[in-house]
Amino acid sequence: MMDVKTIQTLLNKTKKRKFIQTYELIVNLTKNYDLKKTENRILDYIELPKGRGKKVRVCAIVGPELEKIAKEVFDEVLTRDELKELAENKRKAKEIARRNYHFVSQASMMIDLGKYLGKYLGPRDKMPNPKYGMIFPDNANKEFLEKLYLRMQNLVRVSIKKHLTFGIPVGTEAMKPEDVVENTKHVMNWLFNRIPGGKQSIDSIYLKLTMGPSIRIL
Repeated sequence: MMDVKTIQTLLNKTKKRKFIQTYELIVNLTKNYDLKKTENRILDYIELPKGRGKKVRVCAIVGPELEKIAKEVFDEVLTRDELKELAENKRKAKEIARRNYHFVSQASMMIDLGKYLGKYLGPRDKMPNPKYGMIFPDNANKEFLEKLYLRMQNLVRVSIKKHLTFGIPVGTEAMKPEDVVENTKHVMNWLFNRIPGGKQSIDSIYLKLTMGPSIRIL
């Protein structure tokens, strides 16, 4: 059972660290869940109702008309010329792909993004997803981009492609326990409805802190 007592038990078992630790769900699918089937492989996002409890970096790919306002909103901004430069600097391209959790792009910049940065974002499951507004119109204003940035802060990625075990962040120890519980239940319900076979495809689910032990909750 997942409740506030579960959170408190986990906190009591975990040594205090010098940084704010993240709560993560560790999901184990059943051994007969066939990842060779296309319909069983998932790359999607969950919007946490109480947020993830810490800021994540968002990089925007924009044209000259949006460069100024984008730099006022996002953690990193790349223009067409800067994208082209990455073709000659693989180390920098990899570092940009690594340090940003989300990438969003102006619609007219998607071809350039795919051409110069796609091979670094694709394997990391970080290509902009239009379903979640990560590709925005060329006439977007600052208010629109600010709302997009805030939404990205609450989105967590779910990637089921190669392994039967995967993790999903559901909050941090700086959050109220009840908020972590709400996020956790929301994610579990999402999994039961989104994964083919639903609950029957899941062998177990554990909740753990970054440097702490885990507690089985399913």
